[in-house]
Amino acid sequence: MIDSLGSDLIRTVLPHRYPFLLVDKVVELEPGRRAVGIKNVTVNEPFFQGHFPGVSVMPGVLLIESMAQVAGIMILSCQQYRGKIPFIASVDAIRFYHPVVPGDTLRIEATVAWVRSMVGKVAFVTRVGDKVVAKGEIKFALKEPPPSADEQMASLGVFTDCTHARKQGE
Repeated sequence: MIDSLGSDLIRTVLPHRYPFLLVDKVVELEPGRRAVGIKNVTVNEPFFQGHFPGVSVMPGVLLIESMAQVAGIMILSCQQYRGKIPFIASVDAIRFYHPVVPGDTLRIEATVAWVRSMVGKVAFVTRVGDKVVAKGEIKFALKEPPPSADEQMASLGVFTDCTHARKQGE
C-alpha cells in the first residue's frame, strides 16, 4: 500500500488540470484495488460564483467527477493502464445525502468492484467528517490517448526531409 500522493504526483497520473483537477491528495492507495482521496472545498472554487449566489453548494456532478478522479488515480497507478485516458461510462445508484459547502473536506473512499480489460466498476463512499454526503457506483472505460500534435503532423507528411528543396533564386 502507498501511504500518500500529493498534488504534484497526482498530476503525473491524471490528465486533469485546474480548474478540473478535483483531488488534492491521496492518503491511501492500493493500486487497482482501493484508494482514499481528499478534496478541500474552498470558497474560491470557480463554480461557487453561480451555484448558488448566497447559498454556495458544490454541484453534484462535480462531486461525481471528484469521485471518478480518485478512481482514475487508483486504476492508472497500475502499470498496464499507465498513460490511458479514463472516461465515465455510467453513473449508477448515486445518492446525495447532505450538501457540500465551502470549508468542507471531502474524504472519498473508492473500491474496485470489478475490472475486465479496459472497463470496470468502482464503488464510492464520500464523507465530510463522519457524515456520509454521497455514495454510489461509477463504471469507467479506459482509452488510448490521442496522438500528439507532432505525431499528427508527421502522419500528414508535414515533417519531411526538405534538404532537396530549392533555395530562392535557383
